[in-house]
Amino acid sequence: MGLQEEGVYLIIEKKTNRLSVVHNGRIIRTMPVATGRRKGLTPTGTFRIVTKIVKPWYVRKQIPGGDPANPLGTRWMGLNVPGTGGYTYGIHGTNRPYAIGSSVSSGCIRMLNRDVEWLYRHMPLGTVVLIKE
Repeated sequence: MGLQEEGVYLIIEKKTNRLSVVHNGRIIRTMPVATGRRKGLTPTGTFRIVTKIVKPWYVRKQIPGGDPANPLGTRWMGLNVPGTGGYTYGIHGTNRPYAIGSSVSSGCIRMLNRDVEWLYRHMPLGTVVLIKE
């Protein structure tokens, strides 16, 4: 699954906690993110968006979607990390906007809710996501 010069894909850089939207080989938008708090928590590699959910439930603590206590925020875009089915690692919103731009997550890519909502509207299922150190 190589990156193409045409079309849209995402690049996430863990070192800088930045997500870039690339269209036809050019970066068209960059947004801050939060990634894994320890090395290895956020997987690296090339993945695809395989699930999209509005107001996702936080299953681990049974917090419904839309609840202000829900750490997943307003949107979920799950990645096809092997063995996860698109429900373990993903790009999602947050209920802690002050933490965006740092390495604080349990492995997912957190974004400001306004940024993840923009991304959700513009990235279809199947969008390639490259996660780099």
